[in-house]
Amino acid sequence: MEVTNKLIPNEEQLKGFLEPAVEGPIYMVNLLEFREKAEYEDGRETGLSGIEAYRIYATGVGQLLPQFGGCAGFSAGVERLMLGEVEELWDSVAIAMYPSRQAMLDMIQSEHYRGIAVHRMAGLAG
Repeated sequence: MEVTNKLIPNEEQLKGFLEPAVEGPIYMVNLLEFREKAEYEDGRETGLSGIEAYRIYATGVGQLLPQFGGCAGFSAGVERLMLGEVEELWDSVAIAMYPSRQAMLDMIQSEHYRGIAVHRMAGLAG
């Protein structure tokens, strides 16, 4: 099995997410790989590491999730796999709960989210 980390869904994945589905909560599992140094798309200079930039994002999302009925459920560093194999381990794993797919879409389309998402993109390699 090959695993490829990405920062945004491809067209097919997004289309599948938007299709009608069973109603109810969803849990987003995030397998995170941090950049060594944060890289902002607007080219700004920064002394932040990738994990520091991501923490700015995570703090903002942690405050935003409850406004959309969600919550941050779990976050931890990854030390090893007990089962299976991957070429390289992720740095961290995080799980967030949303009351519905629509709630997640509403959050990520909000102006507040777009303002903090720049730190996610700057901090993550995948």
